[in-house]
Amino acid sequence: MRNFPIPIFLIIALLSSGIVVSCGSKKHAQTRSSINDLRYQVDSLRGLLLESKSTNAILKTENRELKKEQRAHLEKDQDLYSLLEDGMEKEYPWTGTQHFDLRKPNFVIIHHTAQNSTEQTIRTFKIAHTKVSAHYIISRNGEIFQVLNDYFRAWHAGIGKWGNIQDLNSSSLGIELDNNGKEPFSDAQIQALLGLLAELKSKYKIPQTNFLGHGDIAPGRKHDPSVLFPWKRLAEHGFGLWYNEDYLLSPPTHFDPLEALRLIGYDISNPRATIRAFKRKFMGEEVDEDLTEKDIQVIYNLYKRYL
Repeated sequence: MRNFPIPIFLIIALLSSGIVVSCGSKKHAQTRSSINDLRYQVDSLRGLLLESKSTNAILKTENRELKKEQRAHLEKDQDLYSLLEDGMEKEYPWTGTQHFDLRKPNFVIIHHTAQNSTEQTIRTFKIAHTKVSAHYIISRNGEIFQVLNDYFRAWHAGIGKWGNIQDLNSSSLGIELDNNGKEPFSDAQIQALLGLLAELKSKYKIPQTNFLGHGDIAPGRKHDPSVLFPWKRLAEHGFGLWYNEDYLLSPPTHFDPLEALRLIGYDISNPRATIRAFKRKFMGEEVDEDLTEKDIQVIYNLYKRYL
């Protein structure tokens, strides 16, 4: 059976991710009119991941009638096309990955790569069996690479939870910082991150409280970004909350710090892991699971700020 290219508006959107594909039937070649239908289309894509945007090309077809049909659907689906185009940052080099779905971002999840170079991470995102991806990679020298359109659902958060949300991939943007987990984060890298976060926060109206680390949403599985990550600096720029160091008070006698962490958003099904995640982020340490008097004061302060 002869293969036809997928609808042209989808090709244009996917080119930025380095993907060119064809469908195996006339039915699959028809443009879907809704994001949900498009999502199923994306899930079923079988294509070739190209190395860079310089090698991308729109597949040509000799079927003139099909081209006319695609143009007609493009006009009908202009709002969807504009949505997809809006999620592409033109100034950043694109690398591409085939691991994604489609959704609108309302959280940002920050990771460290635990790898030795940006190039290694880019290669990892292009290997089919890894089943892992993110939206952005920031190198040690501050260079930003966009891997996926912001509206595509990357596979970066995995099993986790924040508040009542158990599928963070469906509502978050994933940012990978090139860092092996043992070294400090460079100033150039953090400056680039702050700039990117400002763009994303403004564009998608992401609440200040919704800038999190991978270790926040999966405390029993993940520990990134490491204890060396400057969360306080991010909070000072409006990304995430920090406690008031000059206003730490002892909580009421009935105060339950673990329940307070749950109300903040943490999954407390593994209390020891949750406490370690809290201490890693806010206390700059992850030595043990014992809460000191100051730890409890910090939790109380954060609890009042989140509510």
